[in-house]
Amino acid sequence: MNFDLSDLRAFVSVADLGSFRAAAEAQHLSQPALSRRVEKLEQALGFRLFERTTRKVDLNAMGRAFLPRARHVLGELEAALIGMVDLSERIRGLVTVACIPSAVDNFVAGVVREFRQRFPSIRVRILDQSAPDILLSVSRSEADFGISYLGTQEPDLEFEPLVEEPFVLACRRDHPLARRRQVRWADLADHECVVLAPGSGNRMLIEQALAQSAVRLRCNCEAQHVPAQLSLIEAGLGVGAVPRLALSRRDSALVGVPLKEPEIVRNVGVVRRRGRTPGAAAQALHDALVTSHRRTPGEPVHPAGRSAT
Repeated sequence: MNFDLSDLRAFVSVADLGSFRAAAEAQHLSQPALSRRVEKLEQALGFRLFERTTRKVDLNAMGRAFLPRARHVLGELEAALIGMVDLSERIRGLVTVACIPSAVDNFVAGVVREFRQRFPSIRVRILDQSAPDILLSVSRSEADFGISYLGTQEPDLEFEPLVEEPFVLACRRDHPLARRRQVRWADLADHECVVLAPGSGNRMLIEQALAQSAVRLRCNCEAQHVPAQLSLIEAGLGVGAVPRLALSRRDSALVGVPLKEPEIVRNVGVVRRRGRTPGAAAQALHDALVTSHRRTPGEPVHPAGRSAT
């Protein structure tokens, strides 16, 4: 048959991204050039692979049947190349990771730095998103995998735990609660709080855990993401519950005090589509993240090579 691996890569990229424009960008090609590669593959196979409309591109029945075979061929080749260190500079591709913002700083950035040193021709795209948006990105194949704390209840997704972290009270060092060895959630009723906005995964976890209690927080300010929440707390607008690791690299006036009664914990891990075979480059980055975590159990690896304290 008259087609090559670049034609297969073009087909898989369009299938994953659902767009010739997005696939062309990912493959560093013009859109007409990528379209020609897909057409060449279709001509060689003798059947069309996509249903094209003015608004979207969908796999047809033949395309859905052919996609796992194309992935298998590309995966076998990439796996063989990645296993050969002397060919690492010849491996090319794009790995997209959807990640909660706090995990980027704590243990993703350092792993990506080491990964790029080993595979300089593989580009890594980080989508810093909220936990619900990460589930959508992975489900829609907009990301190869995600780093989040939601996904265990999704039937189409697999969740692989990496680290467990409790919520702590973030407050300024000059705040009265900063001197406590621990704080009960009920104690927060007497203090102004900076909370995350409705729809946040962290807020959902906290509200579920406090649903059976009489605890009512005094909301002073809201933020969409934890880094913004911490900035408001540091500015003196109140105290707030945050994941412990969110404070681990923040050189500021903030301290983290254990929160009890109840203790609320979230599990951060890898989210992937169930039944989808990842490309070799995505699998290699996934393995690097898992290996990095296992090097220092319970603690992430920082970009500067220091463990959280």
